[in-house]
Amino acid sequence: MTLLIKVWRYRIVKRNDKLLAANGLARATNMFVLSVAMSRAIKQVMHSERTMKAAVYDYPGTPDVLCYTDIPDPVYPIDGVLIRVEAAAIEGGDLINRSSTPPPHPAFVVGYAAAGEIIAVGENVKNRHVGQRVTSFDLAGSHAELRAVPASRTWLVPEELDMASAAALPIPFGTAHHCLFARGGLKRGETVLVRAGAGGVGLAAIQLAHRAGATVLATVSGAERADYLVGLGLDHPIDHRSVDVVDTVMRLTKGRGVDLVVDPVGTTLQSSLAALRSEGRLVFVGNAGGAPLSIDLWPALQSESVAAGRFHGNAIRKARRLWYGGPDAEVGHDWRS
Repeated sequence: MTLLIKVWRYRIVKRNDKLLAANGLARATNMFVLSVAMSRAIKQVMHSERTMKAAVYDYPGTPDVLCYTDIPDPVYPIDGVLIRVEAAAIEGGDLINRSSTPPPHPAFVVGYAAAGEIIAVGENVKNRHVGQRVTSFDLAGSHAELRAVPASRTWLVPEELDMASAAALPIPFGTAHHCLFARGGLKRGETVLVRAGAGGVGLAAIQLAHRAGATVLATVSGAERADYLVGLGLDHPIDHRSVDVVDTVMRLTKGRGVDLVVDPVGTTLQSSLAALRSEGRLVFVGNAGGAPLSIDLWPALQSESVAAGRFHGNAIRKARRLWYGGPDAEVGHDWRS
């Protein structure tokens, strides 16, 4: 299946010493500032004699903690590939990790997603080869010239897709797809509310839900963003700055509520539950709002609603068991299949 990929590029703006994603998918930029393998292979990495450039940090903080320096080449595992990075996505999780999460070791390379060309493959890899264009996802290591990653965490890039867009695809679209269908059980004809519709996950969720035949509602701020999202398949934009979200949802659904809410904001969970129909489903996929979470679950109990969490990293850890039939299965997956 060919995915409709609309990448809304944007700048990262600094406010109160915190980077915020403005208007959608983090811009995937062609950066040869980048390199490094998975953190669990760091001991092997340190034995490499060759070096390349990477953006690393020793302690969390503002962007100033990042250092552009030489580090050893990553060592790819026997079931992995080595990628020459052409573009890396800057995801919300990357910003949160760099700003607030102590790294597991010095000279740590942050970064979830990157795309590039395979320049080496492990001996156990059967369905990837040198010269293929792939995008990749892992829990760290994308902000580097080279990246070593298990082959099961790569996807082939179609010739018609540029590398910057390919790098920006795995996190938001993978997360949105899992929230909507694997966890949310969305079906044709149902109604879904997407919180933070102009964010990375929201942007992807609107397109995927529309393609699946659902009626799509989304919260957004401002007419310009609303108009853009309508062009991607949004049926009903809800400007959360000027109207009550729950009241508007109930008006649009004639008092019934939506079948599913996808909420990456966190601080909106209470109103997300209130927007559900009886026996509706809520998928909670983050805390982009950043504030401590407090929620009254009694209304959800009374309406017999279902709430589920979603963390994309867990899907990667379980990839072989869920997608490839066990630890001995052949690795790798083409996103077009």
